Amino acid sequence: MSQNWTPPPAGGGSATVPNYLVPAIISIFCCWPLAIAAIIFATQVNGKVAAGDIAGAQDASKKAKMFSFIAIGIGIVGYLIIGLVYGVAIIAALSGSGSR
Repeated sequence: MSQNWTPPPAGGGSATVPNYLVPAIISIFCCWPLAIAAIIFATQVNGKVAAGDIAGAQDASKKAKMFSFIAIGIGIVGYLIIGLVYGVAIIAALSGSGSR
């Protein structure tokens, strides 16, 4: 006996799961490894919704959000540290040049 297979409904029903692709792309400028993971998970969301895997889409969405926001946070902290180091170096250079 064979069983009839019915495809999942087109559009995945009424579930809308955010894919967080824009923050994932923005996070490329902050932290490469986490940004790549964020982009991979963000691109999986729409396909999983279309296949009817809402739980998998929500999981991928949560991971994309987490990785992209952590990458952006690391980038902001890193840029602030770099800015402080350059600021201290400039102040030290300016104050040292007047004593000669």
